[in-house]
Formats: sequence, structure tokens, C-alpha cells
Amino acid sequence: MSAVGIAGGSPADLVVTGCAVLVHDDAERIGFREDAAIVVRDGAIDAVTTAAAARDVPAVTRIEAFGQVALPGLINCHTHAPMVALRGLAEDLPTEQWFNDVVWPVETNLTERDVALGARLACAEMIRGGVTCFADHYFHMDAVADVVAECGLRAHLGQVYFSGQGPRGREASLEFALRRRGAADGRVTTALAPHAPYTVTDADLTATAVLARAHGLPVHIHAAENRDQTETSLARHGRTPIEILDRAGLLDTDLLIAHGTGILERDLPLLERTGGRTAVATAPRGYLKFAWPTTTPVRALRAAGVPVGLATDGAASNNSLDVWEAMALTSLIQKSAEGDPRWLTARQALHHATSQSARAVGLGDRIGSLAPGRRADIVLVDLTGPHTQPVHDLAATLVHSARAADVRTTIVDGRVLMRDRVLLTLDVEDVVRELTRRLPGLTARGHGRRVQEYDT
Repeated sequence: MSAVGIAGGSPADLVVTGCAVLVHDDAERIGFREDAAIVVRDGAIDAVTTAAAARDVPAVTRIEAFGQVALPGLINCHTHAPMVALRGLAEDLPTEQWFNDVVWPVETNLTERDVALGARLACAEMIRGGVTCFADHYFHMDAVADVVAECGLRAHLGQVYFSGQGPRGREASLEFALRRRGAADGRVTTALAPHAPYTVTDADLTATAVLARAHGLPVHIHAAENRDQTETSLARHGRTPIEILDRAGLLDTDLLIAHGTGILERDLPLLERTGGRTAVATAPRGYLKFAWPTTTPVRALRAAGVPVGLATDGAASNNSLDVWEAMALTSLIQKSAEGDPRWLTARQALHHATSQSARAVGLGDRIGSLAPGRRADIVLVDLTGPHTQPVHDLAATLVHSARAADVRTTIVDGRVLMRDRVLLTLDVEDVVRELTRRLPGLTARGHGRRVQEYDT
């Protein structure tokens, strides 16, 4: 587009100029456009052009981004944002003890206020780390939706339920999904959120699939999280967790599967021929902490046409909501798991962090790339630090050298949420002060209650 074309009409809402811009070609391959500019109008990208062409474009806000790289905002494809309140509470434990002795007893204490405070702290952390969208699966999700509306992020939200709650759990998940989808000026999308095949009965999974199809809702679920779960499922039911989802009809819905490190080769044909949009979210740091023997089979899933997005899981298991770290670990762990240094490359990791993650949360036509017509979810990364210089391969520098702290500016729908490391929509100090006061009541375990029993 010419400078005259860009400059025509009313002033742009935002012009980001002088940076390198990560772009995708028609085959979704990653490239970089140097000395570029992004013009934003009405929350969407109007043009990606040269800095010279954008020099005379009038704009309400102009950001000079020399020495920085503009990326599509990172997407956290599976997390439990309010669990930042439990960060560091359950350390160095096997999965069963982690759930039964700490996390599920503590979660019986959760109030809506605890969830709201945790969500505020989590959103601040994600904004500072360049995350512009997250998929959350937790309790009291109205509180999370309210925080999303307040702070300006984008989110894909589901109210979790267990069969132990009876029909009211599933009904509450549906009611939330219908009531809050499209909230926050369209920045909130929603899903039905059964917890997992080992905590939700086959009948409830089938009912969920029926509701999803009837109401046009996606489903977000933990499944085949680790190899032990898959082996236990085979021993008890003669079917893998993925086969259970298939039998329930969930593979014919738009389905987001969290983790999938227990996916077996026999599951791949089912995932390849799903009737809906099935995707998997991988959160590698937690798998390392729990010493799980396998990781998400990204290469096999990609060969089957299943999008794999990047995630952190909750901070109770991962200790952070750093998708930047998830991107680097995904690349490194896949190399180790496959025994092949040529897989997963830095460019492939960026592909998973951008367009694949956008597809995983059902927003592949709106976010995940910087192109005209896409929503203006943009992060600016400063590469002038000594740990990112010199730059021989920009993709490798971004994946393996840059850190979340190098994110200078975070933008969602054209609104600047952080500029030059200063948060503009959340007050972290007040949140931490109140959350700290509430921690003794939140973390009490003497009551002897649990949300659920983990016995896989």
C-alpha cells in the first residue's frame, strides 16, 4: 500500500514504526519484514508497510520501536489463571499427592474474591510477558471474565465441572458459556469445560457433546494428560482417554485437549478424522516438574493435521505463566524426544506460538498473525540487550535468547495495555496486598475436604 493510501481518511488510532515485523506467507511460513510499520484502525491492523510509507500517516498514538521486533501477541492455550495464588504451595510432589494432599483440598476454600484477585495477578503477569490471549478452565469464571473486561486482554473461558457435582455442574458450565460469550467487546469467547475423562462420566461427556453441538460451543478438557492416565484407562475401560472422547462424540465438536502426553499411536487416526476442530495444548514445564516420562507428541499430531498450541498450565504446577519459556522448552524437549536436532526449529516454534495457538483456541481467523484485517494484538520485543546481541538468526534469537522481560509493549485490539514495561490497566501492588491478607484462609487444609479424588 502506498503512503498516500495509508494516509487517506481519518488519523490512524495507532502506528508502530521502525521495527522488524514477524509475518506469515501463504503457507504459514515465518519471515521478518525489516524497517517496517503497522497501522491500526478500529482495533484491527489496517496495513503492514514500510517505516518510510508510514512516516506521514497521522495517528492518535505513535510508537517508535527501533531495535524491537513486532510479533503477534502470544497465546496461552491452557491455564488456570487464578492458581497463581497457589504458586509454590505444592512443590516436588508426584501428581497424585499434588492433587490429593494440597491442590484439591485448598481449592475447596476458593471464593469468588480469591479467584478475582488471582486472575488480576495472572493477567498482569501475562501482559508483562507478551501474552494477549489465554484459554482458562477454572471455577468462578464470571470473576475471571470481569477481570478480562477490565484489563483489556482476550480470553477463551470455560467453567470447569466434575460429575461429582451432579447435573448442576454441567448446567452451570453451559449457563456461563452462553451468558458470557462475546463479552468484553468480543474479546471473550467461551467453552464447555468438563474436567477430564477420569472425573467426568461417559454419560456426562456424551451430554456435553450434545450440548456443544446444540449451542455451537467448543469444549475444553484435560485428556490423556500423562501415560499413567492412559494405561489406567486401558486397564479399567479397555479404551484410551482419546477413545473415550471419541465414543462420547466429543471428537465431532470443536475440542481443545490439554496436555496429551499420554496420546498413543492408536489414537492418531481418530484425531486425524475428527468431525470438528480438534487441537492440543502443550505445557512442557509442568511435565518436567512432575517427571512424566513422555511429552506431547507434537510431530505426530502435526502430521495428523492436529494444531498444537503452547501453554503454561496453572502456576501451581508450572510456577509461571511464561509462554516465552514454553516456546523455548517445546523446541528443546521435542528435539530430545525425537532424537533429531532439526526438529523443532526456532521457526517452527514461532509457528506454534502464533498461528497454531490461534487455531487451537478457535481464533485462527482473527489473531495469530500480523496482517490487514486481523485484530491488532501485538507485542514489541526489545533485542538491544547483551543477551540478544549479535543477531545472526532472528528466529533463533527470539526463541532461545529473548525472555519475557524483553517484551516492552503489549497491545490488544489496538489498545496499549503495557508501554515501556509500565502496566496501564492493572494495579499489581493493591492486588498483592489484598491477596496476601487472604492467603491463610485460602491455603488451609485442616478441614479434610477435597474437590475430587485423583486415583488414576
